[in-house]
Amino acid sequence: MSYQALTRGGQPWQPLFIQSIDEGSCIGCGRCFKVCGFDVLTLMGVTEDGDIVDLDSDEEIEKKVMTIANAENCVGCKACSRVCGKSAQTHAAADILVSV
Repeated sequence: MSYQALTRGGQPWQPLFIQSIDEGSCIGCGRCFKVCGFDVLTLMGVTEDGDIVDLDSDEEIEKKVMTIANAENCVGCKACSRVCGKSAQTHAAADILVSV
């Protein structure tokens, strides 16, 4: 048995869920965070040693990067990648499909 998602117009659609964010490419602009309505992402700080810390940490932050906070909330819309000027996100299809 195979399963396929369809758009409202009946076109085939495959959700692609966020897998990773390339810290080297991400500039911490926050565009992806602003466009995601599902609390998937969070902005974090990077120290001189390359450690990722909360922005309210006492550590000195060299730059900001986006991280995946709640991957399980991703609906696979890829809005985050459409607004990213650096193509920092990687997406993939779900490993498991279920019938409803």
